Amino acid sequence: MPDHAVSDDPGVQAQLDRLATLSPGADMLGLERITSLLDRLGNPHRALPPVFHVAGTNGKGSTCAFLRAALEADGKSVHVFTSPHLVRFNERIRLGGTLISDQALATYLSRVLDVAEGIGASFFEVTTAAAFLAFSEHPADACIVEVGLGGRLDATNIIEKPVICGIAQLGLDHQSFLGNTLKDIAAEKAGIAKPGAPLVTQRYADALFPVMLDAAARNRTQWFAMGESWDAAAYRDRLHYRDDQGHIDAPLPRLPGAHQIQNAALAFAMLRHQNVVPVSEAALKAAPLWAHWPARLQRLDHGPLLAPLPDGTEAWLDGGHNAGAGEAIAAFFTSERLDGQKLDLIIGMLSNKDLDAFLVPFAGRIAHIHVVPVPGHDHHPPERFAAIADLWGIPCTAHEGPQQAIAAVAAHPNPAPRLLIAGSLYLAGEILRLNGQFPD
Repeated sequence: MPDHAVSDDPGVQAQLDRLATLSPGADMLGLERITSLLDRLGNPHRALPPVFHVAGTNGKGSTCAFLRAALEADGKSVHVFTSPHLVRFNERIRLGGTLISDQALATYLSRVLDVAEGIGASFFEVTTAAAFLAFSEHPADACIVEVGLGGRLDATNIIEKPVICGIAQLGLDHQSFLGNTLKDIAAEKAGIAKPGAPLVTQRYADALFPVMLDAAARNRTQWFAMGESWDAAAYRDRLHYRDDQGHIDAPLPRLPGAHQIQNAALAFAMLRHQNVVPVSEAALKAAPLWAHWPARLQRLDHGPLLAPLPDGTEAWLDGGHNAGAGEAIAAFFTSERLDGQKLDLIIGMLSNKDLDAFLVPFAGRIAHIHVVPVPGHDHHPPERFAAIADLWGIPCTAHEGPQQAIAAVAAHPNPAPRLLIAGSLYLAGEILRLNGQFPD
């Protein structure tokens, strides 16, 4: 099944089964197929509410969460398209603040698939078309769209007139699609720039400045970079944001990790550098505490999966799987947070991800590596993790699944157990399902 998409609803599952037979079953870039598909549907992407378009290697989903939180705190109705889903396919499409219902999802997928014959549209392209069709038929004040892969050739880049475009943190990922250097990847991400839509980005290395300047120049728009046109920092347990319009003193994000300060600030900057959808300062100040984004340094409940662990176990979940994510997650687990102890790591990672780059920042922080498969996907074998564990002088154990890994941690707990489950958003979705924590 493409993207491991299944549903408990028979109507949705029937459409996912149809999609599986029509889809080429692989990631595909290019705007030809989505153009044809949307044309057959009457070009619903031209009838969307004002669009906030967000790209980035890491942090784009969190930025979308902060955008949504600010807009909804201001009383706005907001559509949101994100990917991938964690537990339910419905998570990808949010209509006016609520996850799309099974009945509506089945209907929109059916309408897209009814006209998709012969196009060869991918799983993501069909999903994008269904989202845009739904968004066009439900009034809202704003629409937040997260790029799926890259930017320039991503299906979401069919949007012609976004209100504003934002790019979060950049790093090496999906090199087979986007290129092997940061300049290559930056150029692909900057491909979402559009005429008349300001381009807002986080702070990048000087070497990437020409890439962003070129994207802005070719699209006859302005580039607003962190550290140049706007800035933000944490000071005395507050988020301080500043641009030409003034200073905002806001709470620190509820989402854990210092990197979320940058993502919240990027959302602030996007909202303040456009004038189509006004947002009050009070709503911006509320957003850091309102935003929720599961499987990003999420503290897990003591649910069914974690039941074997002692009460008081501190268990964290993150779907990070590249070098930038590894650095951000590892930075969160300071010696102070760990009380001088080390983490038990439960990990599974897709075979096309750079395992070494993700794990390097954790050196000295891990007590035991527990390896699990990523259901429905090609993943790194236990031997790859074992080689790193051997270098670090720590044990590494392979397990059939998360339940067995949890049981192993429970059998030999630290005095005050600290547990991190990471390496894949697909694995993260399985963890949430098994633990009874369904994103809403």
